[in-house]
Amino acid sequence: MKFLVISAHDYRSYRKAGIHFVTVELAKLGTTRFFSCQYSLLSQLKSDPRASLATLANKKTVHENVECYLWKTWIHPFNVRKSYLRPIEEFLFRRYLKKPNQVLVDWIAEADVIFFESGIAPIFFDLVTQSNPQARTIYVASDDLATINVAAYVKATFDRVAPQMTALCLKSRYMSDGMPKSSNQYVIPHGFDFSVAEHADPSPYPGGGVHAVSIGSMLFDPEFFVIASKRFPEVVFHIIGSGTGTQPGYGENVRVYDEMPHRFTLPYIKHASFGIAPYRSANLPRYLADTSLKLMQYDFFKLPAVCPNSIVGDYASRFGYEPGNGESIAAAIDAALAAPRTSSRMPLHWSQVVERMLNPAQFEDARLPAA
Repeated sequence: MKFLVISAHDYRSYRKAGIHFVTVELAKLGTTRFFSCQYSLLSQLKSDPRASLATLANKKTVHENVECYLWKTWIHPFNVRKSYLRPIEEFLFRRYLKKPNQVLVDWIAEADVIFFESGIAPIFFDLVTQSNPQARTIYVASDDLATINVAAYVKATFDRVAPQMTALCLKSRYMSDGMPKSSNQYVIPHGFDFSVAEHADPSPYPGGGVHAVSIGSMLFDPEFFVIASKRFPEVVFHIIGSGTGTQPGYGENVRVYDEMPHRFTLPYIKHASFGIAPYRSANLPRYLADTSLKLMQYDFFKLPAVCPNSIVGDYASRFGYEPGNGESIAAAIDAALAAPRTSSRMPLHWSQVVERMLNPAQFEDARLPAA
């Protein structure tokens, strides 16, 4: 089998997303190629995480048994945001598609299965149907398109082509709300790397004491720690990789760390008293309850978690609060401190995720629940 992954991520990037783990498993099954798109000189103005790979742009390389290509152009199409600028947006996308990269054209023609990650990738679906109509086409819904604010051109294209794809793989049943009506939707949860258990010792904390940990920068809310550190002076709050540094109002019991390699964060999670997902918005997409990696990691290590009410979901080990509300934050932390250490559910191995993506109709648990 020959697999092709089309994404705005790059397989060689330092920061890993779910599509990277999917690709690792595909490489065990056959020839696997990863084509990274929507990268240009504009990307350097937006702190694109692929900037460190700039010297590899427009070159074929092999990384961990995967053929990789980062397509860099002078300018790439993007969301113009203003409706009166939509003609410019459409022009940019049509121009981008008019002269597709030859490596992409070749890899599409040779692929048996093509994965489109949510974002810009579905705009290449018509190219696939023209040059390789026999290929199976699988959409990986890492995020809802409205949530990541894709261009109107991308959303319109996806709505048109989605029913024609072999399978739409949703990370959460809640994602179906943002999908066009079709019978090819399946729920395939986010996978998990169980090897993290091998790297979670020893404890980084001094003996005794109560420690809470927050990992990552997505929608990070520093106000949570301004409130919590004053309400709970006996708790030491460890903030890793928030991208914001120490903030005015933090108590002396707050420790701030720069971003660190993923495996180095694991002991901080395993040996904490509770975990925090301090998203700053109360209007979070419901599917984040099932797709938040930090919440999955907390649950794997049987860590009670504090998070906004909107993403507690049906996880008994999570305790919700309203962002900015001191009383609800305090109540959530009190509940987490009193909670037993248990896991709400067992995640899938990434190999199981890929098995379901390739043959979703064969798995009863992948069927979308009835409304």
